[in-house]
Amino acid sequence: MSAVRRLPVVADLTLVTVGAMTANVAGYLLQLLASRWLGVGGYSPFASLLAVQLLCAVPALALQNVVAREVVRGATVGAARGLAWRCAGLVAAAAAVLVPVVATVLNVSVGASAAALGAAPVLVLLSGEQGVLQGQRRFRELATVLGGAGVARVTPAIVVLAAGGGTAAALWAAAAGIAVAATGARFAAGQSPAPDSDIGAPPDSPEPHHDRVKTTRPETDSRSPAEGVRQRTGDAAWGVVPVLRAAQLQAALMALSSADLIVSRIVLDSDDAGRYALGAVATKIAFWLPQAVGVVLYPRMAQPQHSAQAVRSALAVLSGIGVLAVLGAAVAAPLAPLFAGQDYAPIQGLLWLFALDGALLAVLQGALLSAIAADRTAPAALTWLGLAAGITAMLTLADSVLGLITVATVTAALTTAVIAAIALGGARAVRT
Repeated sequence: MSAVRRLPVVADLTLVTVGAMTANVAGYLLQLLASRWLGVGGYSPFASLLAVQLLCAVPALALQNVVAREVVRGATVGAARGLAWRCAGLVAAAAAVLVPVVATVLNVSVGASAAALGAAPVLVLLSGEQGVLQGQRRFRELATVLGGAGVARVTPAIVVLAAGGGTAAALWAAAAGIAVAATGARFAAGQSPAPDSDIGAPPDSPEPHHDRVKTTRPETDSRSPAEGVRQRTGDAAWGVVPVLRAAQLQAALMALSSADLIVSRIVLDSDDAGRYALGAVATKIAFWLPQAVGVVLYPRMAQPQHSAQAVRSALAVLSGIGVLAVLGAAVAAPLAPLFAGQDYAPIQGLLWLFALDGALLAVLQGALLSAIAADRTAPAALTWLGLAAGITAMLTLADSVLGLITVATVTAALTTAVIAAIALGGARAVRT
């Protein structure tokens, strides 16, 4: 019976992995082609702006996790979408303020900075729809949206670069592609499931009716009074504050995963910064490769009766995939100059170390997701502390590609060990 119960989880993981990997492969293709077409010096600002864009996606990732958690607990789709629009407005205002700051810090044009930051509010809307699908456990549709969004974002940018366009034009094209993807995601998510639908019930739940996405009238369902109030009051009962709490954790993770790439523009010369940016592709692969694990197990982390087992399973699977990613990077390292050009040959022996950094960050992500699922924010402070220590070490100790990636990897290892221990302890406490 236990094997039969695992089958739906395996199928969900497979679907989401295919969707996520489609998006990731598209993203890696964009970076590889950009590294060749823009050259070593021209690729560095492009990669740095992509890192900034990733940081600006923090509110989007936080929103998706909050929406998924609240949909699992009975919130309406209308409330989720209202929250997404409010968050998108706030992000748009913040992005407008940050455009000149980013342009100055990274020494790029205002147009390129605006293109990178302009995608942020659209990403928020896209992530809101993904959160609805995730909370309803509609993983087939979610996989389609993930893969389609990646292709829609990358294809216009590649076309622009192939036509001789620069960084700003490519990033604006990518932003337009994200807008198309957000529209498609809204169509895919549609409306709430029918009242008697089994969507949202975990396959191994002994009482699936308690976990369904409810659309019945609050006064006739079996939710607690607090949940009923949230249903009746819609988006007035939960709003931006939970997203801000989740964003603390997401921001710490994204900052930790991108800080070295941004610092490389400060401590390395232009050519080494470009080489470091390409090496960081291995970090991104190892980081995002097991994304499906957190996506599929997150709704279970949000349920106290499943939380402890879900956290243990997530961290174990993420660790195993990380080992495979590091070994794969070591074996495939000689191919890097063939794809990216001989200018990048000096870093091929370090790709396994870049992959190790990403693998550690993937485990950290799983641990932080468990904190968001339980609406805990304490791990954020420790992650920010690790980031501060890491950046200080990077700025004072790193003066080469090897030195910078070594500091980044040690920082990730220490931070992950602490946060993972807290996550496992917190899950056990919730269970008991």
